[in-house]
Amino acid sequence: MQAPAARARSRAAVLSLRPLTHAFGNVLDHEQALGYLLVAPVVLLLLGLVAYPFVIAVSMAMTDRTIGNAGKFIGFTNIQLLLRDSVYLQAVHNTLIYTAGSTVMKVVVGFGLALLINERFRFRQAIRSAVLLPWIVPAALGTLAWLWIFAPSFSVLNWILIHAGIVKTGLPWLVDGNLALFSVILVNAWRGIPFFAITLLAGLQAISQELYEASAIDGAGKLARFWYVTLPLMRPILLITLVLSIIWTFSDFQTVYALTGGGPLNATHLLATLSYQVGIASGRLGEGAAISLTMLPVLFVLVCAQIYYLRKTGSA
Repeated sequence: MQAPAARARSRAAVLSLRPLTHAFGNVLDHEQALGYLLVAPVVLLLLGLVAYPFVIAVSMAMTDRTIGNAGKFIGFTNIQLLLRDSVYLQAVHNTLIYTAGSTVMKVVVGFGLALLINERFRFRQAIRSAVLLPWIVPAALGTLAWLWIFAPSFSVLNWILIHAGIVKTGLPWLVDGNLALFSVILVNAWRGIPFFAITLLAGLQAISQELYEASAIDGAGKLARFWYVTLPLMRPILLITLVLSIIWTFSDFQTVYALTGGGPLNATHLLATLSYQVGIASGRLGEGAAISLTMLPVLFVLVCAQIYYLRKTGSA
């Protein structure tokens, strides 16, 4: 009696699964539906890692929450207070100067290095590997090295400048406000130049040598070949690299925090470091979240510009 009953239950279970297997088979037959199915886990993961913290940050920015106090809803009061805060306005100014100065250095030096290591010469591979060192060295270790270079009592950089006759006394690299901002820009550029150099080198190697040979036959010199052949063909990869670098530099935290902590007298505070100081170090979570959210419009515009350009070049 049990065997027929077991077979009946098995048959019923198989029959109940038929609609499900049929529906799954239909999904596999439709390429678009299958694509959505495959990317769904990644989308859910991104929503959990990005969207959820973003929603929490937005809700926190609209409160006067502090550590140990849930706070109450105050709307856009935090943003209004920030727009009248001189320290915040200085951090905005510093962030723009920091991003612009560092990016210009990275583009100029990185492109120059890419052109140099693209040439054929002895020990080229070794030099290409050495160029990557600032990029692969841990940020904390690189920052400690620069702290030693900038140290007021035994600065290697000051020793070189004094013995070269450029200055008479050592410069207060991290003590003077203007020099401190220049110093952190220099360190960020030093760390980001290898990314530009190697990325642009890959673009240079993708350019056909026949184009250079044809332009040389037409009488074009090195400068003309660079201006009319290299630069136009490098524009897509250069723009993408530039946008990525601006995004990373604009939201940078570790370089300034490790070197100066935002000092002296807030002269090197960026939006990221100010957000940390206000929100975490001072415990004013609502204000800190509001500061971090003010970075969003610039980053959003940059990301949209990059997506637009990628779609434009992809359809061309």
